[in-house]
Amino acid sequence: MRRLSTLLALCLITVSAWAAAPTGPAVGDKAPDFKLQDQKGEWHTLDTEKGKWLVVYFYPKDFTGGCTTEVCTFRDDIVKLHKAGAVVYGVSLDNVKSHAEFAAKYHVPFPLLSDADGAMATKYDVLSDEKGSKYARRETFLIDPNGKIAKVYKDVDPEKNSGQVLADLEQLKGSGV
Repeated sequence: MRRLSTLLALCLITVSAWAAAPTGPAVGDKAPDFKLQDQKGEWHTLDTEKGKWLVVYFYPKDFTGGCTTEVCTFRDDIVKLHKAGAVVYGVSLDNVKSHAEFAAKYHVPFPLLSDADGAMATKYDVLSDEKGSKYARRETFLIDPNGKIAKVYKDVDPEKNSGQVLADLEQLKGSGV
């Protein structure tokens, strides 16, 4: 009986660890494709930026404190990011109209993609559901010119994320990745 209890406990631990394991893309994986509209109604896919470094940052909601800080930080660093060869996409579950208003208010010079049904957030394993309210967790993915994940940023600090991405981008490009 004791052996059976021990075996059952080990099975439960294994299943719990497996269920809690992240299912999103990891460094070296091919980035999941997507097809989403931005704040101007233009469509974007992973292939749209093939051959370029791509920064995809997920954020919970337009017009909230941390999300506004993050979008403004990427906005303020956009020239440096472009000089480093990167394109930036912000992604949330907000609709195109909300993104258009958010981008206009804060003069956002890059695409804010509307993932209204959460399909892209699901593929990147950043979709959260709190008390029936779905949103994208604040995480960022740096994708190399070949469409592979070069860096994953979890638990992002909205004030520092853009600078971290820029520093890592310079380092990765310098190492020939």
